[in-house]
Amino acid sequence: MPKQKVKAAYMISAVADRYGVHPQTLRMYEREGLLKPSRSEGNTRLYTDDDLQRLEVILDLTRELGVNLAGVEIILNMREKMAAMQSQIEQFVASLNVELSRNLRHAEPEGRNMLMRVVRQDPASPAPAARAARKK
Repeated sequence: MPKQKVKAAYMISAVADRYGVHPQTLRMYEREGLLKPSRSEGNTRLYTDDDLQRLEVILDLTRELGVNLAGVEIILNMREKMAAMQSQIEQFVASLNVELSRNLRHAEPEGRNMLMRVVRQDPASPAPAARAARKK
């Protein structure tokens, strides 16, 4: 029987002690939609490592930068949108790379090895436009 991967989860009292906040503050963050802890079968809030990382961002914004909860909500939403956009860009670049490599493999070999005439101009001679103007 395969083992299920178990994520660490912390109860509200442990999280409150660890971060120096009152449990009511954590409950308020949940009411405001800033945190979304999972629940046990007994309806106990369980905070994962991802929840704790989010809480650290919230606390940094409020404690260090003086951002109010409305501002925190906007910043968190923007961070989520930016992460989604970054993921879309990475997917686009990956598909573009696949398409480019596919096109390069199917390119005609003689096209890549074709010789082209290169005209080198003597630095002492006048530019082609100047020669044409003198001929007139």
